[in-house]
Amino acid sequence: MADASVQQAGGPGSGGSAVRLLGSTTELAAAADAGESGAIWRLEPADRHLDANVIALPPGDAIADHVGPDEDVLLHVLAGSGVLRSGSTEVGLTEGAIVWLPRRSRRAIEAGPDGLRYFSVHRRKGGLQIGATHPN
Repeated sequence: MADASVQQAGGPGSGGSAVRLLGSTTELAAAADAGESGAIWRLEPADRHLDANVIALPPGDAIADHVGPDEDVLLHVLAGSGVLRSGSTEVGLTEGAIVWLPRRSRRAIEAGPDGLRYFSVHRRKGGLQIGATHPN
């Protein structure tokens, strides 16, 4: 996939960064390998406020029940099918579905018979920072 750069117009707040075409979800969905598992694509630029990735789950594979991050998460199903469980709620995941997961919500995801690929987007989590603490 091409990583074409287009210079930004340079308006307020542009910071001199470039707008970039990063890839194609259509191509990522079409290139499905039934055996692939985990993050198969990640948003790479270091200077960003957003995290995004494409997750692949083989048929019948699952992400165990857990409490999500302290960030809202948006999922867009690219290919396959599955089920998202949150407490007593079940949401069918089919191609094209867009699902909002509120921050700290409980969730488990199970891929269907054709596997599951989804695009996940959330605010970037701050990294650990080492430094001196200041007394109050």
